[in-house]
Amino acid sequence: MPLPVVGQQTGRVRPRVIPDRLAHVVLRTRQFEAMLAWWSNVLQADIAFKNAFIGFLAFDDEHHRVAIVQPPNVAAPAENTSGLDHVAFTYASLADLIATYERLKDDGLLPYWVVNHGPTLSLYYRDPDGNQAELQIDRFASSEEATAFLMSKAFAHHPVGHSVDVEDLVRRFHAGEDEQTLIAYKYDHEND
Repeated sequence: MPLPVVGQQTGRVRPRVIPDRLAHVVLRTRQFEAMLAWWSNVLQADIAFKNAFIGFLAFDDEHHRVAIVQPPNVAAPAENTSGLDHVAFTYASLADLIATYERLKDDGLLPYWVVNHGPTLSLYYRDPDGNQAELQIDRFASSEEATAFLMSKAFAHHPVGHSVDVEDLVRRFHAGEDEQTLIAYKYDHEND
């Protein structure tokens, strides 16, 4: 049963009602075709619907997870402004993440940053407008384990994590190195 919460404006106690899931993300652009092609490729998504100014992309049980829209008179993207930083997508395994990295590399798409955040191992890409897509795997088997890690001293001292040499990771993965060793967080055993 959800815990009650106090309303910020009214001070009234009400039941906590939370969303069932995140449904989709819509990206506004002046480069409709390039953006639709990029996101479709990166996510290996099907185009569920497309016309001259909007496209819906689906890759799972949701009718669309990403939409690309080009409204009239949209301005160019602005750098270093407030707004959404990135959208993250979780893969089921390190093998899936590495296969995606290799497929995108073959297409000439390379991540600009590869990082072990602690809770996740993540590859960051930029789309044609500069929006960021994080492709990741979870390092923990459960949400409870990940939450406990977020409360650890190691994470408090290094909340961004550490960069990873993706080519070394891929080489070691294909050589058969233990997955837990490959995704280990270098600050896990810090004593401070």
